[in-house]
Amino acid sequence: MDVILLERIGRLGQIGDTVRVRDGYARNYLLPTGRALRANDANRARFEAQKAQIIQRNEERKADARTVADRLEGKTFVAVRSAGETGQLYGSVSARDVADLMAAEGFKVGRNEVAMQQPIKMIGVHPVLIALHPEVEVTINVNVARSPDEAQRQEAGEDLTSYEAIYGSDEEDEILEDEAEVEDEAAETEGEAEDETTPAA
Repeated sequence: MDVILLERIGRLGQIGDTVRVRDGYARNYLLPTGRALRANDANRARFEAQKAQIIQRNEERKADARTVADRLEGKTFVAVRSAGETGQLYGSVSARDVADLMAAEGFKVGRNEVAMQQPIKMIGVHPVLIALHPEVEVTINVNVARSPDEAQRQEAGEDLTSYEAIYGSDEEDEILEDEAEVEDEAAETEGEAEDETTPAA
């Protein structure tokens, strides 16, 4: 389907461009959200008549998005989730979850504006891109932890998925010592065996 863009859309074009898109993308997203018009003579005439207003409206939306982006810049949102010992979540943190976290702190951001390629499935501090407008993007941090205490530790830079965090450094030292003892014993046994098989001069 050919459509006339009413705002700049990444990889598609600028305001006023006529572009060809998939029918489903046009019907389910571009047309109902007011981002485009079907490309026909009537709509081209309508666009030309309202072009100045459309551009002004877009500039206003862009300015509003920049204001929100300035408030979001560098902000961290905490998501407390159940996770296993290694940090693997029992569920996941989706774009909708991130939008809900932001809404709880007074930021009205739609799920479609949370540009996540896939849900978060591990604890840790994850950067997430928020596309507030085709020309305004900002990166926030989502701190996924098993408790508020763990979230604070992660915020301070601690990696809770490391061997030490999971098993404790003392236990790791003991395991390494045990392994060293086993290796020493194996070496001694091997040496004794060689002595027994070596013929006398």
